[in-house]
Amino acid sequence: MTPPLLQFNDKGIYCQQADVYLDPWRPVKNAIITHGHSDHARWGHQNYITHYSNIPIIKYRLGDINVSGKNWNETFTINGVKFSFHPAGHIIGSAQIRVEYKGEIWVFTGDYKTEDDGISVPYEVVKCHSFITECTFGLPAFKWEPQADVMTEINNWWAENRAEGKTSVLFGYSLGKAQRLLKYLDPSIGQIYTHGAIENMTNIVRPMIDLPPTIRVTSETKKEDLLGNIVIAPPSAHGSTWIRKMTPFVTGTASGWMAFRGARRRRAVDRGFVLSDHCDWTGLLESIKATGAEKVICTHGYSDIFSRYLRELGYDARTANTQYEGETNDTDEG
Repeated sequence: MTPPLLQFNDKGIYCQQADVYLDPWRPVKNAIITHGHSDHARWGHQNYITHYSNIPIIKYRLGDINVSGKNWNETFTINGVKFSFHPAGHIIGSAQIRVEYKGEIWVFTGDYKTEDDGISVPYEVVKCHSFITECTFGLPAFKWEPQADVMTEINNWWAENRAEGKTSVLFGYSLGKAQRLLKYLDPSIGQIYTHGAIENMTNIVRPMIDLPPTIRVTSETKKEDLLGNIVIAPPSAHGSTWIRKMTPFVTGTASGWMAFRGARRRRAVDRGFVLSDHCDWTGLLESIKATGAEKVICTHGYSDIFSRYLRELGYDARTANTQYEGETNDTDEG
């Protein structure tokens, strides 16, 4: 029996015909990478191929690696297998990978979202026979409000805190979420400060997107400097000694998990804003339908529930285990 064009093994998603892996989680010779988050772009591979816009991101995170870049929709062939990158809309530089061999077409999404966030190249529908999809928020309970509405909510919160003489501390993942927040914060309210991890990553992507000025929080930053202003920080900074100098402060988190009742309390933050870099339930279903795929493989997230629902709709759907984390409660990817 001929093996599938893409197979899941203990190192990642493997294309045997081309001898390459897609987003492998263990060191391999040849790796094609969808985006820069640490669960998809890992250190230790001999050769990396990714979209051009993702190169500075993964080089900053992984160091001196052997990486080559491709443009959107540029076909490159390895041992007869055609590959190309297509926008995933997840974060800056995020891509889907289209794989074609002898008329058979697969698409691996990595992580993706269908709402245009204004900083990522918008998601593109890619027709295929087999579709590998994340299911981070693969439950009907997840339904996102428009980004503009959420950012209005965040700016109003900041303005209220400023009126009360308090510093607003807003948590978001350093790559993707933080820049999305920065893009739409209203600088007329006050100054925007950043944690060092946020500032470092933002400086890497500034040449690619227009962002407002930010000020790095340093050991010289005084509490009085921050009052009434906003600080963008990674979730890992919550509860640290770093944040104590900001008293009095109010905390907020921007994450898809804030749609769950009790999530704000569990994260010990004052305010939760539902803003995700992944598809909601409707976005997942609409994306799959648009591809025309008959076979769907569900990876990280609510894969069991989501694949069962797809089978009820008539898809040939199953799950596959990976080491991708999606928007988990245990990482900074919010």
